[in-house]
Amino acid sequence: MKKFLNDIRVAENAIPLNKQVINTVLILLLGIALGTFSKFLDCTPVNELPFIFEYLDITNFLGRFAIWVMIALCISIYSNSSLRAAINVFVFFVGMVTSYYLYSKYIAGFFPRSYAMIWVVFTAISPILAFISWYAKGKSKLALILSSMILAILFNMTFVFGDSYFEIRSILELITFICGIVVMKRDNIKNTMIMFVLSCGIAFILNLIIPFSFG
Repeated sequence: MKKFLNDIRVAENAIPLNKQVINTVLILLLGIALGTFSKFLDCTPVNELPFIFEYLDITNFLGRFAIWVMIALCISIYSNSSLRAAINVFVFFVGMVTSYYLYSKYIAGFFPRSYAMIWVVFTAISPILAFISWYAKGKSKLALILSSMILAILFNMTFVFGDSYFEIRSILELITFICGIVVMKRDNIKNTMIMFVLSCGIAFILNLIIPFSFG
């Protein structure tokens, strides 16, 4: 434990405190901007949006989990330490969820309490998930398994499948999944392929155990 805490301290000291604060503030602002933008699209009639938004169904895409998990994963993986990952991801979701539901309540004029609570709970546990996810970029076997599990979750958010069917939710989810593979790629093609195969197997097992999808 002492070595573990020392490793975190060394990683923290690698970046000046003022830069750490600036990075976290920028991530907070990103969350606020994306939350506001997402709710704005949600409240705007489809026929008033650019054609590409309607064609790609961006409004519903932003209302599902895949893109937010992907953004949180990127923030976590590229943070300087596991502790910074936890802080940055938590701040991002605080900004995103708060701006989304403030817009909903005070501009759109309604507040979906039950749905909001799902996001509040997700925000509350996001630091733990980010802390763990940060270690997926390591080179150990445990890191390989962890990255496979994360990719499996993205897999189940991208594809809908059962005994006799297999479908893609949308092209945007597929792009998100591919980005997940790129972000989580291992040190060589062989290990990346192993990660991908493992993630598919884990995804099918998860689908059998927990058929409910967060897509």
